[in-house]
Amino acid sequence: MGRIIAISNQKGGVGKTTTAINLSACLAEKGKKVLVIDIDPQGNTTSGLGVDKSKVEHTTYELLLGETTVWEAIYPSVVEGLFVIPSERELAGAEIELIGITDKEFILKKEIEKVKENYDFLIIDCPPSLNTLTVNAMTTADTVLVPIQCEYYALEGLSELIYTIDLVKNRLNQKLEIEGVVFTMYDARTCLSLQVVENVKENLHQNIYKTIIPRNVRLAEAPSHGLPINLYDSKSAGADGYRNLADEVIERGI
Repeated sequence: MGRIIAISNQKGGVGKTTTAINLSACLAEKGKKVLVIDIDPQGNTTSGLGVDKSKVEHTTYELLLGETTVWEAIYPSVVEGLFVIPSERELAGAEIELIGITDKEFILKKEIEKVKENYDFLIIDCPPSLNTLTVNAMTTADTVLVPIQCEYYALEGLSELIYTIDLVKNRLNQKLEIEGVVFTMYDARTCLSLQVVENVKENLHQNIYKTIIPRNVRLAEAPSHGLPINLYDSKSAGADGYRNLADEVIERGI
């Protein structure tokens, strides 16, 4: 049965989408069958995995509104063994369109239940906000992985996210746990990055991954080419980082 991991942080620019793209690609590289569900209306994970948003007919938007089946919405990515349910801009309006629908928090869960047996990992890229889309992801997921940027305001908003996860766990999904926190955009040349890591470790009583993702030019370039880092520059520090993270994620489930 597939492990479902939601990647979430309501703070933008923390490497959430970069982590969704590259963790899933590195899991697939290690022989795992992976499905990525993009529920961020920006759709950057979709394009970052080589799926042309202008050519897909079925997306998470239609899926949530009951206008397509989950099987129709699954597309192959540029990585062997990695598949994507793409996102589109209209998804931003789904929250309003879902008003009044019974059990709207469980729509994604009901659809993903139909296919999760076919995959080793299902990765959900959440929008950078705590809304109906994010709640759908959390009711579907087994765990939530939280990327944190190595910057001064790293802990800002994190308590709110943890509160939301606890709320969803208590009311909607009792099995939900925090998978762990992963540090991103680490710059070894600055004392600040090191201070942030130490500060979070001292103040956050959660699982923290040993792997720290470095700030890396190749990692930033890869999405514009529609490729994950392990295909764009296999020998880069960014590729090594996400391979190590994939190993840790696999080990944590054993």
